[in-house]
Amino acid sequence: MNTDKIYAEQLANEYTPKDTSKVIALRKLDKKAKLPATVFTYTFGIIAALVAGVGMCLSMKIIGSGTTAMFVLGVIVGIIGLLGMGVNYPIYKKLLARSKQKYAFEIMELAKEISEK
Repeated sequence: MNTDKIYAEQLANEYTPKDTSKVIALRKLDKKAKLPATVFTYTFGIIAALVAGVGMCLSMKIIGSGTTAMFVLGVIVGIIGLLGMGVNYPIYKKLLARSKQKYAFEIMELAKEISEK
């Protein structure tokens, strides 16, 4: 097998102009379908982690007055933050499935056009 010839063909393929407007459109549609779920998940996850951190700080008497009521409040706030982190992934999966369903027809039609060439 002539590896030089294979390498030359691969290199030539990189530099040849390609009509990939449909492929680019397909990638954009895919990103458009996934972006809202991803943005929500990161935002919600960060907020839930911060809430859990505030709860830990309250319960360890780092912030607040250090009374028993603040300790209990810190435990409750920490649990709320942990629950938020726990439900983040299932919410992401549902949002992603809904978004994929919304764009499924367009993506499938474009992918079918590309694969038939």
